[in-house]
Amino acid sequence: MKHTLRQVFRSGKFIIGFSIFVAILLIVFLYPLIIPDPPLAIIAQGTFFPPGIYVSAYDTIDAPKYMLRLPNAAANRIASKLSNSDRLAMRDWLVMNGIPEEEIDIEDIALLLDLWINTYNPTIRVPGMTNAQRNYFVRLNNSLQGLLSTEDAIVAAKNPETGDLEERKAIAPPDYVNVSQVANVRFLPLGTDNFGRDVLTQLVAATRVSLQIGFIAGVIATLIGLSLGLSAGYIGGLVDDIIMFFTNLFTVIPGFVLLILISFSIGQERRGAVTVAVVIGFTSWVWTTRAVRAQVVSLRNRDHVNLSKLSGHSIVHIILADILPYIASYVVMALILQISSGILAEAGLSILGLGPRTTETPTLGLMMNWAMIYQAHVLGKWWAYFPVLVTIALITFSMNLMNTGLDQVFNPALRE
Repeated sequence: MKHTLRQVFRSGKFIIGFSIFVAILLIVFLYPLIIPDPPLAIIAQGTFFPPGIYVSAYDTIDAPKYMLRLPNAAANRIASKLSNSDRLAMRDWLVMNGIPEEEIDIEDIALLLDLWINTYNPTIRVPGMTNAQRNYFVRLNNSLQGLLSTEDAIVAAKNPETGDLEERKAIAPPDYVNVSQVANVRFLPLGTDNFGRDVLTQLVAATRVSLQIGFIAGVIATLIGLSLGLSAGYIGGLVDDIIMFFTNLFTVIPGFVLLILISFSIGQERRGAVTVAVVIGFTSWVWTTRAVRAQVVSLRNRDHVNLSKLSGHSIVHIILADILPYIASYVVMALILQISSGILAEAGLSILGLGPRTTETPTLGLMMNWAMIYQAHVLGKWWAYFPVLVTIALITFSMNLMNTGLDQVFNPALRE
């Protein structure tokens, strides 16, 4: 046993796959201990907040202020409100209204804004301009008001007695706050989804549930395939014919189509994560049965098996003691592939809307389904779907690497 384990952990492919898989498991189990938020809790009033650090604007009013004279502060402030596409649009409008193009430098913000402020008139009807374009320039002009101002921003509060606004704070352009001194700060590395839920917290919980589904489905499919393959391969005769008849029958029927039909017939209310896993397991045993049977057929006439028969051992004893140990490594590899296939099958079902109930726990497939329904890929909200794709790819890649490493160790034809 020690020699076998030593050989396994000398395989580079197995070590890489095993390391990736263990890293995923550590994140899945440790992250909830650090951030115990419910994965489906709605924390944002809005959709698809981009990744970043979110600081309470209300709490920054009373936070200690620090004056920093940063050289690019004004330019960064302007750039945050005036993108390159906005500058090009401003240049186009100015050119259409008689300003020579050579006099317009979109890199010189001060000159561009001076030309815009002195020239722009929302009442001017530019030939060929649509209402949507006209409204865009109106909104752009409103956002530019006071952009170059260096005066303090006044925070006013309503006096409860007089009803008048009274100055509460004056915030100067060089004023900064230390994030650690702000009462409420939330780091959202992957932003929020269409419902306003933390994508990272949801992704970790979804990975855990998908791994559970894959494990349950893989164990069920492997046990069924192993039992049928051992029985058909060793007993043979009528038992083999019956088992292979049903195996061939299920081979002809596409497994995923059968999975869709069964999942649809169960109904949304009864489709929990375990139920989906069991359905996947009961529809994925075919190739394991055929593979195990082929292995057993090659072993059933070996000398040690014949000797066990002559000793009067029962069929169960011969199968468990004299055949199963010789195909144990193959069974482990089959289990790894079944778990990987189970995760992919759940993802496919959930994308079609036939996965587990959406109100209980997220899965990787459900996250993809939500991202597709709310067009995250069309809107460019990559954080809602790309991390899910990467997670699915890493899980399946790591498990296939482990399987390839084991195959190189136990398969004499591939052994280096």
